[in-house]
Amino acid sequence: MLDKTFDPKSAEPRLYALWEDSGLFAPRASVATDGAADAYSIVIPPPNVTGSLHIGHALNNTLQDILARYHRMKGKAVLWLPGTDHAGIATQMVVERQLAATGNAGRREMGREAFVDKVWEWKAESGGTIVRQLRRLGASCDWSRERFTLDEGLNAAVRKVFVQLHKDGLIYRDKRLVNWDPHFQTAISDLEVEQKEVDGAYWHFAYPLADGVTYEHPVAFDEDGKATEYETRDYVVVATTRPETMLGDTGVAVHPADERYAGLVGKFVTLPITGRRIPIVADDYADPTKGSGAVKIT
Repeated sequence: MLDKTFDPKSAEPRLYALWEDSGLFAPRASVATDGAADAYSIVIPPPNVTGSLHIGHALNNTLQDILARYHRMKGKAVLWLPGTDHAGIATQMVVERQLAATGNAGRREMGREAFVDKVWEWKAESGGTIVRQLRRLGASCDWSRERFTLDEGLNAAVRKVFVQLHKDGLIYRDKRLVNWDPHFQTAISDLEVEQKEVDGAYWHFAYPLADGVTYEHPVAFDEDGKATEYETRDYVVVATTRPETMLGDTGVAVHPADERYAGLVGKFVTLPITGRRIPIVADDYADPTKGSGAVKIT
C-alpha cells in the first residue's frame, strides 16, 4: 500500500542511491560516431571547505544539474565533475579559532606539521558535510571523480602552469603595495579585506623645488583674506591623506587660479627619498581651500 503522505526523508536517499549505484551519473561509453558535440562537461565551482552550503549554492547547483540532466537525455556523454576548494587563509582562520575555543595550542606553538594535520581533519569534516548536502539536493555529479584543490594531481598541474607562465614572462615577482595581514603574516586579496571608513588626517610634506627655484609664499592675511606678509620658500608643502603612496608620485598639482603657486606651474620639485624630479602642473582637481592647495599625483 502507498503511504498516506509522502516522506521525502526516506524516499529521496533511497532513490538517489539507486541512481548512483546504477552508474547514471558517469559519462556514457563513447561510440565510434561521437564527435566533440557529443560530449558535455561542467566543472562544479568548488565550494570552500570553510563551512556548509547556503541558498546560493543550492540555486547554482540546481541550474548545473538541470543542464547535466538535459544533455544526458539528449544522448550526450555528460560529466559533471564535483569537488571542493581548500580556501587557504579562510580555512586557516577557522581552524585557529577552533583551536583557541577548545583551549589547544596555537599554530606557532604546535608547529607546521601538527597544524597542517588539524587543517586536514577539518577538511575531512567540513568537506564531508558539503558532499552530503549536494547528495541531498539530488546533484547528479560523477562522484567517482570527486576532486579537492590540494590533491597532488591538481597541485602538480597548478605548479606546471605557473612555471610555464613565468617562462613566458606573463607572471613575475616585483615590489607592489599589498594588503598585509599582521596576524597571518601574509598578503591577502582585496576580497578578503573588510573596508571600514575612519576619520583621516592630512600629512604635510615639504617637496624641495628643483634647480634652485624659490618663491614668495603668503603667511599672513588681512580681514579680507589678502596676503600681508610673505616668506621666501625653496619648497612646496604637499598635503595628503595617503602618505604611503608618496614613492609613486609622478607630479604635484595646483589649481590654475591659485595665485600662491601661479609662478611655479611648469617648474619641478624633487621627490623626497627617491630624489626623482617631478613636474608641477595646473589642474582644476586641486582645491585651494583644502590642505595646502598642492596635491600629489600618484
